Amino acid sequence: MVDASNRTERMVASVDHVFSWLDNGSWSRHRFDPGIADFALGNPQELPLPGLVDALQRHAVPKDKDWFAYKFNEPGPRAVIADSLRRRTGISFEPGDIALTAGAFGGLGVTLRALCDVGDEVVFLSPPWFFYEMLIESAGATPVRVRLSPPDFDLDPDAIAAAITPRTRAVIVNSPNNPTGRIYREPELAALGRVLEQASARNGRPIILISDESYNRIVFDGIEFKSPARFYDATMTIYTYGKTTLAPGQRIGFAAMSPTFPDRRENEQRVTVHQIASGWGFPNALLQHAISDLEGLSIDIGALQARRDRMVPALREMGYDVTKPEGTFYIMARSPEPDDLAFAERLAEHGALVLPGTIVESPGWFRISLTASDEMVDRGLEAFRAVARVGAGD
Repeated sequence: MVDASNRTERMVASVDHVFSWLDNGSWSRHRFDPGIADFALGNPQELPLPGLVDALQRHAVPKDKDWFAYKFNEPGPRAVIADSLRRRTGISFEPGDIALTAGAFGGLGVTLRALCDVGDEVVFLSPPWFFYEMLIESAGATPVRVRLSPPDFDLDPDAIAAAITPRTRAVIVNSPNNPTGRIYREPELAALGRVLEQASARNGRPIILISDESYNRIVFDGIEFKSPARFYDATMTIYTYGKTTLAPGQRIGFAAMSPTFPDRRENEQRVTVHQIASGWGFPNALLQHAISDLEGLSIDIGALQARRDRMVPALREMGYDVTKPEGTFYIMARSPEPDDLAFAERLAEHGALVLPGTIVESPGWFRISLTASDEMVDRGLEAFRAVARVGAGD
């Protein structure tokens, strides 16, 4: 049984390397340098979508006295999201299945705290989004990592099966995957569903599949995204509008409980209670009013793909070992020197910022964000080239 008394210490320890780099690493020291090419985080590097600005301005005008009153999981936005999910997944979601959250971050936190207890285990895949472990610890559960093998970083249902114990309560799967850009396909998702069904029957309670689909509309090359919810009943689907609108500070998303989820209504109530207990974990009124407009907005996916198609071959020609992402904002590349933190620092001194792989449990790698502007790509490639020449001894 896990000792809950030092939960906060474990939470802090799980993200200490992240904040150490954010506060003292290459990004914090160089992000305001003139002409810096910032590929470090999935932040906007250009002005927001005009449609987003128009929607927020329009819905900021109140239509009744309750326009900015307390907002729970409001019926209108839930209906919009349920309709979108039905069209995108073919699953018969109902408005009552939708919990409105402060982005995917809020959806993950609420789901874990609502459905996991002290002593439970939660499996997550590594390299991960760097806050999974902290969120699992915040629920009093124990993180269990399954490492994916580079350079393909394929989903490995057998490795997940080997990590499951009688205490396993949930498995987090992120597709399209941050940081690797991998999109998991139907055969591996179906295999994962079978693993979870068998383990649930063996454990005598359902193992919850938490499907982090933050990037499910940011896919390249015409790939059809398949939600893991199609292959397993006890699934919570997590989504944020902050990626498709490239406005991560405007935090609205959802946690959607599959219609086939065991004890569905009881568990939906648990989620709502934890939304309140977390300090009012609902999106603000303005974003809820604007949800029908947000549904139809998207950054230019073709422009992201074009940046990928420019950067990947250019970096490979320089000698970098680079993955070709199938979706998301990110490219993963192997550092030309073992110390990826030192490489990121040296690159920053030449005018480009990246996320060291150490931050996402991938030492010896680094991550490049495609949300950089085209002008940053121009300057950034020169920085990558200069560092590659130095590394080669020129």
